[in-house]
Amino acid sequence: MGFLVKVVLVVALGVAAWYYFNGCCKQTIPKFDSEEWWGPTALKGKTDNSIRPFKVKFDEAMIKDLKFRLKNHRKFTPPLEGVAFEYGFNTAQIDSWLNYWSDKYNFVEREAFLNKVPHFKTNIQGLDIHFIHIKPQVPKDVQTIPLLMIHGWPGSVREFYEAIPLLTKQTPGYNFVFELIIPSIPGYGFSDPAVRPGLGMPQTAVIFRTLMNGLGHKKFYVQGGDWGAGIVSVMSTIFPEDILGHHSNMLLSQHTCSTIRWFIGAFFPSLIVEEHLASRMYPLSTYFAYVMEEFGYMHIQATKPDTVGVPLNDSPAGLLAYILEKFSTWTNKDNKGKADGGLALRFTKDQLIDNLMIYWSTNSITTSMRFYAENFSNKIREYNLDQITTQVPTWALQAKNELMYQPPSLLNRKYKNLINATVLDDGGHFLAFELPQVFAADVFKAVKAFKEWHQTNQKTEL
Repeated sequence: MGFLVKVVLVVALGVAAWYYFNGCCKQTIPKFDSEEWWGPTALKGKTDNSIRPFKVKFDEAMIKDLKFRLKNHRKFTPPLEGVAFEYGFNTAQIDSWLNYWSDKYNFVEREAFLNKVPHFKTNIQGLDIHFIHIKPQVPKDVQTIPLLMIHGWPGSVREFYEAIPLLTKQTPGYNFVFELIIPSIPGYGFSDPAVRPGLGMPQTAVIFRTLMNGLGHKKFYVQGGDWGAGIVSVMSTIFPEDILGHHSNMLLSQHTCSTIRWFIGAFFPSLIVEEHLASRMYPLSTYFAYVMEEFGYMHIQATKPDTVGVPLNDSPAGLLAYILEKFSTWTNKDNKGKADGGLALRFTKDQLIDNLMIYWSTNSITTSMRFYAENFSNKIREYNLDQITTQVPTWALQAKNELMYQPPSLLNRKYKNLINATVLDDGGHFLAFELPQVFAADVFKAVKAFKEWHQTNQKTEL
């Protein structure tokens, strides 16, 4: 195995070197059509572009059908003896979850909880786009700053609920609070899906920029994790004049220069990463083994999302097992050794089922997974956005148990104004959901630093 890894590294270094001059040269930012139509052709020119209030609604017919499915599933295959979550969601644990969802999850109360923040919809490029919009009430001497926050998969806008009150109230040491705009990615939850192929991160970036402009924000800050991290990175890349600061809890660079340095670090880690953080990256054999074990879902969703979508959309038990297994191992990979998957360590059943309900009630699991197929398509790759550097001030928040870790020496090849990387000794992939206080505190720190950066660089801010 060790010899094979070395061979792979040598070949990879050779290929990376061959691409070096193309990858590390200045690239031209492609133009994207802000009028590209993603909705039904018959509705072109007939949509309502106004901003309309929206309410989350769990209707009685849907609840009745859901409860029937929860109670009338086939018998699950028993887990192997001595196995926890190593083979995926432990089927001995499913009944307790399904019974809670059917009998103890209070649909009326949870609907009211989800509606405790103001929801809206507006039509952009043929799609009804859902978003949460919160304007805090603060004294006149406290500045309100627009912040676009974007979720990922298999999360939703539900990930941010615990952080919302922390970001919208005045915090000691800061003379600003955040006006939050939290949209659902097209095809996720309450946002319409595209009816034809091609809507990936760049096209979503265009839609969300239009959304922000429509709310009166020509310049704004962005934050994201998972796909949200990718979308805000794309926004910083193709709209650098619009984005005042870029905060990410999954900041990654696939710039060719970053990749070359990553492989070099396999032989000389001290050149790339601090010694106490090296185990988050190396040895590469451990990393590749982890990828092989945990990223099978990505290959399926990037190639056959509609096939796997059929059983997940038909069975709430299947949807629960598929999604909650990610909330287990992505929060901490060691959770797979726990009989209950460690889910109760960071989340309540209500919190996680809230997120499931957003997928189930909207029939959106299939369309959410199509986002993988779009972003791994040849069309998206040909834009070569990973090779385009950005000058937007950037800040990374890096959880201990995030799926991937990159130090500043790799990140700064793409993000030329990487101001800081907050390295945590706790937390996982769903950081705003897991550790909302830590998350919110870091966002405040980052935006304060962004404001100071703009003052130093004599750039006009809001």
